[in-house]
Amino acid sequence: DGGAGPAGPAPQGRAQVFSTVVDAFLKKLLAAGSYQKFASCYRCFYKLQPQLTRSIYDQFLSQLQSSITEEIQEVKSEGNLEGLFNSLDKIVEEAKAREEPAWRPSGIPEQDVRSALVPYLLKHRSYLRQVLREQQEENRKVAESVLAGRDRIVELQQLIRAHKEAWQ
Repeated sequence: DGGAGPAGPAPQGRAQVFSTVVDAFLKKLLAAGSYQKFASCYRCFYKLQPQLTRSIYDQFLSQLQSSITEEIQEVKSEGNLEGLFNSLDKIVEEAKAREEPAWRPSGIPEQDVRSALVPYLLKHRSYLRQVLREQQEENRKVAESVLAGRDRIVELQQLIRAHKEAWQ
């Protein structure tokens, strides 16, 4: 459909498409189990009581349909399929608005890994350099403090010697 005709119905979300596909599958599944096939499987019973066989077939079909529908609903709710489909729809819409193309693997695993890891590793290296600078600055301050302490100790030792000599 590349024509510029009138706009069709609004596009369905993935959750709606999934439900439509499941419903179509269920209809085809139930249609495949026709009354003729059912009656041929239970031929003896069908020959004795055709109306009862028909009633049993209708009940079986009804129970099968409700059981399958119930199971599908349970799977949809347990897997949070509706929410996931809506998230996927949102991601696809956001991707349509992007101007740069989405990332695609090049087919060379080493190159793909490198392209994914290099930005992270560069950022990590920058962080480590910053931490190193901070640590070096802290070490410099501690070293100055130690040297000042040593100088103070030398001064105090000289003062003690001077007092000792003066006292003697």
